[in-house]
Parts: sequence; structure tokens; C-alpha cells
Amino acid sequence: MNRRHFLHSSLAAGALATLPTSLRAASTTQKYRTVLIGCGWWGNNILREAMASGACQVVGLCDVDARQFEATQKNVASGTGDTPKQFKDYREMLGQVKPEIAIVATPDHWHALPTIAAVQAGAHVYVEKPIGHTIMEGRAMVNAARRTGKVVQVGTHRRISPHNVSARDFVRSGKLGDIGMVKCFVNYGGGPETPLPTVDVPKELDWDFWCGPAPLRPFNGGDPRTPTIGAGNRGIHPRGFRNYLDYANGTIADWGVHWLDQVLWITDERYPKTIFSAGGRPIAGPVVSTASEQTSDAPDHQLATYAFDRFTVYWENRRFAGNATDKGENVGCYFYGTKGILHVGWQQGWTFYPSNPRETPISEPAQLHTPDAQNIKELWADFLEAISRGTKPVCDIGDIHLSTNLPLLAMISLKLGRSLAWDGEREQFTNDAAAHALLRRNYRKGWEYPKV
Repeated sequence: MNRRHFLHSSLAAGALATLPTSLRAASTTQKYRTVLIGCGWWGNNILREAMASGACQVVGLCDVDARQFEATQKNVASGTGDTPKQFKDYREMLGQVKPEIAIVATPDHWHALPTIAAVQAGAHVYVEKPIGHTIMEGRAMVNAARRTGKVVQVGTHRRISPHNVSARDFVRSGKLGDIGMVKCFVNYGGGPETPLPTVDVPKELDWDFWCGPAPLRPFNGGDPRTPTIGAGNRGIHPRGFRNYLDYANGTIADWGVHWLDQVLWITDERYPKTIFSAGGRPIAGPVVSTASEQTSDAPDHQLATYAFDRFTVYWENRRFAGNATDKGENVGCYFYGTKGILHVGWQQGWTFYPSNPRETPISEPAQLHTPDAQNIKELWADFLEAISRGTKPVCDIGDIHLSTNLPLLAMISLKLGRSLAWDGEREQFTNDAAAHALLRRNYRKGWEYPKV
């Protein structure tokens, strides 16, 4: 039985609560020295599944906000009973504890440098999506993984969610027919944004280090021990960074990488030929950025069109007028084929609506884990298997680099206000020096942009 068939068969059989048999056996003889870089909400979700695998000894925790350690230490105490050392600087931690696995669960602008440092230090890496803040960061991460021979798994866990796997099989079986168009979307409610005041940096937080290679902005955040702080109008830290473009790339990068990745994964497409994106802040309001107060600066809605060789992909997100769209939930993608429409969603699974009115729609429910409706357990099992066997993981850094490029290309088009022609093989724009300059950015003094 080959690895792909093994994974698909085990998932289709509903083996969701336990690791595959081969991994359970391997975990009793192998304990990987494991560290967590970024001890926030999602990092703890990943660490929880790493510990549940039985294959990890937690030896180090790293965060520039010391307030994150208490909850993480409790998580480790209940998960493995380990007593990991605490660090502020990931470089110091990598040098001292010599991990075999590093989890990178930092904000987007901090994905590239720790991942590259970790593989160079001899560790395999599980890094969160999107893999980088700029396209050339992603290319440097791929190259570092290839040079060192380390497994780098990305947290796009929908590639291994049971209903997503079966939706892929449905399309590849020909039951959807020829695909002419795909629509991906994430639409939630929201409204006008009120500027948040600049406040003193908490004594436990090294804000200069948190900003790191990105621009140093005034602090307007809250306390990570109060996760509801500023819900819907969050400061930069914790958890609001996704809508501040110095540190992330808005909804299209946060959510869009999941669903645009589904398109590449299901169809085996790799690169769009042209990209056009538009959007703005008509509801959130104008960007405010002063020494005393600031708003986010990501668009409150964004549209993007990608022209591939065989079909067109359309992306839509908004943070206003939230409701369920068309058929199904307000998150996911529609594949439009000659035999019908396939909606691949998140919490409601997938549904196929046949073009023939005499045929009955077909559905498959989702099988997700708590908290936060995810399939990290299965993705961690795949990660361990790839390490053990020396094989390619299902969310390999090289593949998810291509998926991350899609939202980043749309952001470049949005900033320039024009359509772009993309040479995916060479990772260059065609005769567009201004666009090419946005494939990377200058790092703040004291930090060096990774060499490609």
C-alpha cells in the first residue's frame, strides 16, 4: 500500500481519534526533542497534538511575551509532564536545547527567520501558514529545507481533513466533469473601525523584538490572557496582527491561503498566468496611523482573479454584511464543473449539486477536532511519518510556497492597482520592475533578509 493510499484509506475509515498504527508503534521507541516558537493560542493547539502523539519531549518554549508562558507550561504539564526551558530569543534556544522538531507558530512576519534557523540547526519544522510575508521569504525557506534535507510541514491542515480528501477524490474521479471556474470566499460581518489608542508596552513584552525585521509601530494591544480583548477591532498583539500589513497580509493571506491551496491541491495546477486584485476600506474607514492612535490598514474587502491555463479562479472576502452565501456556509470554495457545482466548506463538509435536476445532491459532513474545528492531529501524524520514512509530507513547504504566493501576488496587484503577468517557473513578473520590487522588502536595521 503506498503512502497516499494509506492516508486516504485510514482517514476515510474515520480513524480520526488515534494515530495510524505505524506511528503509534514508532512513537513508543522515538521521542523527538521538540520546541515551540510562539506560545499563543494556535501554537498551543499544535503543541497539544504534538504531545498527544506520544512522540515528543517538550524541551523548550520561546516567546517575546512572557505572559504567554504560564498557560503554555500548564498545557505541557498536563500533556507530558515535561519541564521545558523558557527563552525569549529563538536563536539562543536552538543553540542550547538542540531540538529535533521545532514548531513555528509566530505571526506571519516571523515565519521565515526561525524556520530557516531551525533547519540549519538540524531540526525538522512544522510552521504555520502563510509561510512568509513576502514571496522571496518563502523561496528562501524552501531552499533552506532542500539544502538541509529537513522535513518542513506547513499548517494547511485542510489537505488532510477527511471531507477535503474525499472532495478531492470526487473531483479527480471525473464526477464533477471539466472545471471552468472556481470561486473561493471568506465573508464575515463587521463595521466601521474605531482607532485604538497607543498604550504603554507591558513590562513582560519585548515589543522591539516582537516587531523584529518589520517596521516598529506604536503598541496598541492587550493581554493575551484575555483572548476577547478588542474582538472585531483588535490591536496588533495579541491576534490582531493579521490586519496590519507590516506584519501580515489581511484576510486573503490568513484565510485565503487555505482555500486557494485547495484549488492547487485538487487540480494539480501550480501557477496563474495573470492576477488582478481590487479592494478597499469603504466600511472600515480610512487608515489612521499617528503616534497616539491607529487603525488596522488591511482592506475590509478584497476581490482577486487568477487566470490559470485550464480555468479561472475568483477570490472574495469581506468584513461586513456577514451572512451565509448561496448554498452552504460563508467559508470555502465552489468548483463549477460541467456536471454540477461542488461546494467544499469548512464546518459543514462538502455538497455536490448536480446540473441534472433529476439527480439528488450528495453531501459529506466534516470530521473536525476541538478546539477550533481543525485537523492538526492528522497533519501531525503525517509530519511524523514523513520524518520517520524520509518522505514528502502532505503540506510540504515547496507546495505551500506556491499556495502562499497566490494571496501575496494579489496583494501586490492591489498595491499597484493593475493586472500582473506572472512567470511562475522563474518567480518573476513579466516586464514589471515595480511589481518585481515587491517580491521582497527591506528588513529593519539589525535583521538580515534571508538569502535566496
